[in-house]
Amino acid sequence: MSNIRGKLYLIPTRLGDNAPLEVLPFSIKRIIENVNYYIVENEKTARRFIKKISSGKSQPSLKIFILNKFTLETELPNYLNACLEGKHVGLLSEAGCPAIADPGSEIVKIAHQKDIQVVPLVGPSSILLALMSSGMNGQNFAFNGYLPIEKSERKATLKQLEHLSFDKKQTQLFIETPYRNNKMLEDICASLNEHTRICIACDITLPTEYIKTKTVKDWKRTTVDLHKRPSIFIIQKD
Repeated sequence: MSNIRGKLYLIPTRLGDNAPLEVLPFSIKRIIENVNYYIVENEKTARRFIKKISSGKSQPSLKIFILNKFTLETELPNYLNACLEGKHVGLLSEAGCPAIADPGSEIVKIAHQKDIQVVPLVGPSSILLALMSSGMNGQNFAFNGYLPIEKSERKATLKQLEHLSFDKKQTQLFIETPYRNNKMLEDICASLNEHTRICIACDITLPTEYIKTKTVKDWKRTTVDLHKRPSIFIIQKD
């Protein structure tokens, strides 16, 4: 085993189907051209992304490890064996930045435990881009992931986030499965104070990008179709 350890590169990807180097720095291309070991959520889409970034890279040379909900926790430490042998490994997200609302955080945890250098690379995060463009408090905020599916529980959670936003002066962010986005907006409008501000940021970085911040009262008068469009929802009650 080599005394010189490889690095774990956290490689961001696009948020949609646009040209990779429109939204990613050119340095990503250099890293991908020099890394052959990858930890990914979906092998097919990962290979397609790597080919778009570096069309001349040999696909058979790639060593792919799958990290998804079916991966056994006991398998994960072995995914970084290449680093212990002096080879670099890339952790690749399905969309946006690895380990942010993404299962890759467990790999990063193991890398620190094994004293492997972790190198985060610059790329788009839908969460941060939405917050940047919302006009809401970027000094104190919380990302809450997915809200409950059951209607009454979801409405109760929305009200709880609204109270947290007011009490702590803290912006509250969350996401929804894209095919339920329109229903989420209906529940927001039915549950929250009419003066609470809501930002909806969808299709971020794509030609169809839509980012609007309005009060609940104004959203009730707005017609927008969010169906199957990746979206971030943000709440702030002043």
